Amino acid sequence: MHPKSKSFLVAIFVIALFVLVSYYTRQNIEFLKDLVGNDFRGILFYILITIFAIVFAPVSMMPLIPLASNLWGWQYAAMINVFGWAIGSFIVFFICRKYGIQIVKKFVSLEEIYKWESRIPKKKIFFTLILLRMTIPVDILSYALSLLTKINFKTYALTTIIGIIPFSFVFSYLGTIPMIYQIIGFILIGFVIVFLNKYTGVK
Repeated sequence: MHPKSKSFLVAIFVIALFVLVSYYTRQNIEFLKDLVGNDFRGILFYILITIFAIVFAPVSMMPLIPLASNLWGWQYAAMINVFGWAIGSFIVFFICRKYGIQIVKKFVSLEEIYKWESRIPKKKIFFTLILLRMTIPVDILSYALSLLTKINFKTYALTTIIGIIPFSFVFSYLGTIPMIYQIIGFILIGFVIVFLNKYTGVK
């Protein structure tokens, strides 16, 4: 199967799970509140899952966002996602810089990482990396930047946080609205990502 077709099918599958989890969560919110709870333990467990999903790529936790949004409110869920994604990407950075390829290949596909090498900017890196964070999965881009560039941690951290904030809030809000609006939202997000990909040269 062509890589683009495979990526498209994976995206459709993840979106379908997102919509289904959102619907199930809204229909069973009281049960889930009793099961998961609104205390710190539930939030901490969710953050740990988020970090795991980044470090052990390509495990996507996006279908769980509606659960967090409906349990704790979409604004809080967005901030929790930003925190979890950022911490996960920071861990990836230090793993790559300290242990290199020999350890990284146990977590992710090196082929998947190397295919992004030519798309990492050499100029205007700060602004472009922010845009790439909006279009490339956090896990894969984190490994690619950490392994294939000499970017310093300050730039890496700032571009990561700034870049993941917009869609974190968008996805968290989508998890709380009716299915038809979610589908429309994902279609609009798709157009935005295509536009940003063209701007950044991602194919």
